[in-house]
Amino acid sequence: MQVALVQLSATSDPDDNRKQVDEVLGRLDGSDRLDLVVLPEASMRDFGDPDDDLAADAETLDGPFVTLLAQHAQRLDATVVAGTFERPTDGTGAAESDRSLPYNTLVALGPDGSLRAAYRKIHLYDSFGYLESERLSAGAVSPVVVDVAGRRVGLMTCYDLRFPEMSRMLVDAGADVLCVPAAWVRGPLKEDHWETLLRARAIENTVDVIAADQCGRYVGRTMAVDPLGVVVASAGEAPGVVRASLTTDRLTLARRTNPSLANRRITSGSTGGAPA
Repeated sequence: MQVALVQLSATSDPDDNRKQVDEVLGRLDGSDRLDLVVLPEASMRDFGDPDDDLAADAETLDGPFVTLLAQHAQRLDATVVAGTFERPTDGTGAAESDRSLPYNTLVALGPDGSLRAAYRKIHLYDSFGYLESERLSAGAVSPVVVDVAGRRVGLMTCYDLRFPEMSRMLVDAGADVLCVPAAWVRGPLKEDHWETLLRARAIENTVDVIAADQCGRYVGRTMAVDPLGVVVASAGEAPGVVRASLTTDRLTLARRTNPSLANRRITSGSTGGAPA
């Protein structure tokens, strides 16, 4: 599977961000034969200051940002994943009251431009002195996995990375690639946490991990990690695009060498006690 991971620095202006995303995706060529293009969390609009009203800029899943992604997905004949802030809708698809907190949502647009999946971030970033839950709603606890080029790609967002049960839930749902768009804030040891956790999720689950992070006020270091924990491609702190080729041969080797998934004795359905 051929992957392009986009590292960018979003602003608080959705119009500016659409232009930026349009330009960076426009530089990708269909002749590259990409299967998957991943942009960071909050590519539609940066989180901004803690008192910024994210609800005012949130869009529905047929809004301008997702429409732009769909156009590029069709042009590239690839699946495109990116982070947006989603305005909640009622059962008819109409927007709910402006008082409703939006979702921090990953959208996956298929090569035909259709919306293949929407993952609403489960673990909101109420940590390191920040309260994401004051500005956004948490999604339902349910795995979201998308088929891409014969692989099963599980979606998770930023802070989800700190919860190993999240990645294991996705793997149990069939994922053999974990896709992690993020806006991983800079801070003491945060860069180290980022790479360590990405590699840990790859090693413990014997899966590929692909992570597209924002830069600027965030750590950057977008990277692809193989199922044995090797960083096979990475970026620094500047905007750019990272390419990676994910092979099932490497996945098979990792699971033959380290059959930890097959050997585990504790699962989500375990009840304890002696076997019958």
